[in-house]
Amino acid sequence: MNIFDEQPPTGPELWKRRIPDISQYEKPAWLTPRLIRNVVLGLVALIMLTSTAFQIPPEEVGLVRRLGKVVRTTEPGLHFKLPFVEDVLRVPVQRQLKEEFGFRTVAAGTTTRYSTADFTGESVMLTGDLNVAVVEWVVQYRVTDPYNYLFKLRDLTGTFRSMAQAVMREVVGDRTVTEVLTVGRQEIATTSERLLQEMVNQYEMGVVIEQIVLQDVTPPDPVKPSWDEVNQAQQQRDRLVNEALAEYNKVVPRAKGEASQAVLQAEGYALERVNSAQGDATRFKAVYEAYRRAPEVTRRRLYLESMQRVLPQLGTKVFTDKGTSTVIPIVPSEVLKALIPPTATRPGGGQ
Repeated sequence: MNIFDEQPPTGPELWKRRIPDISQYEKPAWLTPRLIRNVVLGLVALIMLTSTAFQIPPEEVGLVRRLGKVVRTTEPGLHFKLPFVEDVLRVPVQRQLKEEFGFRTVAAGTTTRYSTADFTGESVMLTGDLNVAVVEWVVQYRVTDPYNYLFKLRDLTGTFRSMAQAVMREVVGDRTVTEVLTVGRQEIATTSERLLQEMVNQYEMGVVIEQIVLQDVTPPDPVKPSWDEVNQAQQQRDRLVNEALAEYNKVVPRAKGEASQAVLQAEGYALERVNSAQGDATRFKAVYEAYRRAPEVTRRRLYLESMQRVLPQLGTKVFTDKGTSTVIPIVPSEVLKALIPPTATRPGGGQ
């Protein structure tokens, strides 16, 4: 008989050949109905336990939903819920969250790595003087109302990012490029934080803005060389102005001091001359009064006082009498000083 004449099995006969007959194997002695029942009960208990108990970390809270409706809020720790009908949503209320704009941090640490993707669409902004600035910033916030955070908005993260970009572009658009790149950074961050918090409260997002940090604010890459040249020129201008002010502060106060000194000296000299003239006039009047009362005595006293002043300046001299031919002895000026007593009373003083 040719093997090609044999018909292949079909229908039930084919399945009988493929499925082995297990009736010929004996059931193990340890596999009893009681053991099977215990294993099944244990698996059911384990599934019930894992679907009932849940753990909330220290920095989170849990919102328990029953058939989609929030029924309670759980604090950190071990809690229980109804299996299959309740689920838990965890919200980090003690952790500071952040959203980055213009860049993305891939791995933070000692050596921070940033994403190489292009995020210029978030950072390129138009300033109030129609210039362009590249602003990279970070919004740091914290969840205060878990329910609003999860259920008030359909896409909270996307809405929050759109709001932050709108606020930042509005604030940057009200300032010049110089303010944005230099002195106005802190004011921009403070104003943006206030406006963003007002919008968040209006939308009931359940978050509080803790800080907005401007990471890097630079001009666009094509104009960076020109911007650097402008900055160098401004720095040189400021340096020259500071040097001129320093020279001014060194020369002008000294000149003012010298002028004040000259004025004070002139005023002192004028006061001295006036006082001296007034003293001379007063003395002359006193002498005149004395002369008017006793002319001969006053004349003799004036003569003696004049000799007292003049003779010490003559040195050693020889005096002769007009009517005689004899020599008068030399009288040294020191002896003459001793012979002439000092004036006891000025002319006019009653003596």
